[in-house]
Amino acid sequence: MALPELFLQELKMRNDMVEVASSYVNLKRSGRNFTGLCPFHNEKTPSFHIYTENNTFYCFGCGAGGDVITFIRRIENLDYMESIRFLADRAGLQVPENAIDDGMAKLKGRILEINRESARFFHAQLWTEQGKPALDYLLGRGLTSKTIRHFGLGYSLNSRFGLVDHLKKKGYTSYEIVQSNVAFESRTGKVMDRFFSRVMFPIIDLRGNVVGFGGRILTDEKPKYLNTSDTLAFKKSNGLFAMNFAKNSNPERLILVEGYMDVIALHQAGFPNAVATLGTALTSEQAKLMARYVKEVVISYDADEAGQKAASRAIHLLREAGLLVKVLSIEGGKDPDEFIRSFGDQGPARFKHLIESSGNDMEYRLRKLKSQCDMQMPEGKVAYLNGAAELLAELDNRMEQEIYAGRLAEEMEIDRISILLQVDKNRKKAMRSRKKKEFREIQQQITGMKDTVNPEKKKHLRAANAEEGLLACLFRNQDGQQAQRLYEKLPPEKFCTGFNRRVYETIMGKIMSGNGCELADISGDFSVEEISGISRILARYDMVPLSSEDAEEYSDIILQEYQKLCAENVESAQPQDIQEYLQKLREQKK
Repeated sequence: MALPELFLQELKMRNDMVEVASSYVNLKRSGRNFTGLCPFHNEKTPSFHIYTENNTFYCFGCGAGGDVITFIRRIENLDYMESIRFLADRAGLQVPENAIDDGMAKLKGRILEINRESARFFHAQLWTEQGKPALDYLLGRGLTSKTIRHFGLGYSLNSRFGLVDHLKKKGYTSYEIVQSNVAFESRTGKVMDRFFSRVMFPIIDLRGNVVGFGGRILTDEKPKYLNTSDTLAFKKSNGLFAMNFAKNSNPERLILVEGYMDVIALHQAGFPNAVATLGTALTSEQAKLMARYVKEVVISYDADEAGQKAASRAIHLLREAGLLVKVLSIEGGKDPDEFIRSFGDQGPARFKHLIESSGNDMEYRLRKLKSQCDMQMPEGKVAYLNGAAELLAELDNRMEQEIYAGRLAEEMEIDRISILLQVDKNRKKAMRSRKKKEFREIQQQITGMKDTVNPEKKKHLRAANAEEGLLACLFRNQDGQQAQRLYEKLPPEKFCTGFNRRVYETIMGKIMSGNGCELADISGDFSVEEISGISRILARYDMVPLSSEDAEEYSDIILQEYQKLCAENVESAQPQDIQEYLQKLREQKK
């Protein structure tokens, strides 16, 4: 990626890793570094570290790591150049005009253009004679024309080529249209509309881009809802429907519902803080997104079995994201839209009262557990108490445990201490299990068993560890003359693992050119996962003193292992392979 060195240096200087990350993570100083709960996975004990010396981060829990550019790539779900622009905007910098986007970035831009044009096309069709069935459906659900326009709702024609023909006239290619997932290529090679004869719901991201669509069929055909599949511009597990509106309403809390129509109806009724998932169950990424804007989420899912299972799963993810959780219980199993409409003008006030009086997630889970136990039988009571103790063990706050244990003791007429003893027993058991899992993961990491970035590591463990030590030395001590001598002694082809070889070549090129090398300088040359792998190496050696002598020792080990590997290859080689190898040596001597 052709970005001027001076621009990158200025970008790094104006975007301190600690300052950027503190917008997403609560950080605490730990010596010269900072720690916090990782924003990329669920955890209760901080394992996310920021290293101020080299402006990098690494999580020992999930392995995410990198520089400030990689951090934004991960947390904002952006590609490399989009992350550069994001940080440049934050710092008040202009991205140089001669910086060339790669093909993937250009294609993503075209997909976003296609989505915007498709949304306009669908919306225009809604107000035509052909779109009347869809308009009647929306008006019949109580939506006003103002609400329909606010959400940009539309209609996909009862045709397999209506949108495709329109987009081609606008200059988009068949390949671009298929990549946007508003169309697909049939077995006969024809490009056909993905959505037809459906009410269309544009999905808009936090930056105002139309990234995908949801479409509802007007008949009894299946599937009832059809959603855009993941594309370069859209990942359904990361976003929330109407979050672009909800975040701007200065919400104290968010209302999480199941469907697009529920969201729209709630917004129209005066609840602009309603959001929904995008055709999937709630994900940890979506929970963390909500936690960036509010401290509390009210779950309002359907009362059927599927809805209750989804609510139970959502509670866990929202809790893990650090959110307070309430669960709405609507009389008669109605959804929010039905409930509000059933009370006419009083509907919004009634729904607001319902939210204010709703119980928290623990009360909901205890109530649900009790309904599943036969409270007339001793074994049913024991099952309820054991299950309740398991639920209370999940709480981190001791005062919460005490309060609920007291309520249970009063309800079941037993000693509160007995309940708390069982709670503590369950917590210790869970902690032992977690520590065993962490130990296994550390072992696998050390031995390279789970190293997907450098899969050759487990085959060449001694060499790979020496290679990693050498890379850490190079990042720490960037002497151009020493690097030149080392490069002559240890050319890249003598590395035993391909990934470390590529990192070595890249950083050596930077150091020997006299520019120096930080992680941000090479993040455009590696994937997010690869940068995390390099960050793991730097984090591992953060507290280890490294010198030029260490670099020499590591290079000696790499050369020894390379010679062993060559010897093993010769022993297992066929006679013809050996002859070819000898011929190459003769040619090199000439």
